[in-house]
Amino acid sequence: MNSPLSDGNPDLDPAVVRQIAGCVAAHARLLCTIDRLTNDQVHGASLLADWTVGHVLTHLARNADGFVGMIDGAERGEVVSQYPSPASRNADVESGAGRPAAPLIADVGAAIARLEGAWRRTSAAGWAGSGLTIIGPSPITELPARRWREVEVHHADLGLGFGPADWSREYVRFELVRMQMLWASRLPMGMTTLPAAARAAPPHRRLAWLLGRATIDGLAPAGIY
Repeated sequence: MNSPLSDGNPDLDPAVVRQIAGCVAAHARLLCTIDRLTNDQVHGASLLADWTVGHVLTHLARNADGFVGMIDGAERGEVVSQYPSPASRNADVESGAGRPAAPLIADVGAAIARLEGAWRRTSAAGWAGSGLTIIGPSPITELPARRWREVEVHHADLGLGFGPADWSREYVRFELVRMQMLWASRLPMGMTTLPAAARAAPPHRRLAWLLGRATIDGLAPAGIY
């Protein structure tokens, strides 16, 4: 896989470089899905309760811009919040969701370009910095993995024919490790093995169950989200 950081820091952790490359590929798949959406489609229901496709697309755009703000802040030696507040984040999504298809699609594409550009130009000092996400402090080097997750999962949440079975295998491998550890961390000590029905499921479905995006016969929800 070619590096997505032709202008970036050559000393960046290879794992982070792979995560950026995976996210860039996920961005491309997302843009292909939404390229020809109609007004009716963007105003239709997504798979997320109370959110239209337009809500999901607006969230993906503002999520990218929030990461750019954190990266730019780190370049200045500052710790910047991804969003001014949870209320402002929600208000931005609501205010943008009702736009026609063309500006929604353009907004997502422009936000993606800004984020990928920020990754290319970030210096060693910027990568060594940190930002403040909505759930707490985060090293800048963790943002590519966070964004990759946002894009893969919310692409499926659009309900437009792309589902968990279409997630990249590299993303599924990477994310399963994290999610299985998170699941185990919430159980009593010693109970760290996934239920047999989950282990028997294909990896993408096991991950979808852990993320609250699928059910598995005989199992209650994973309870993480």
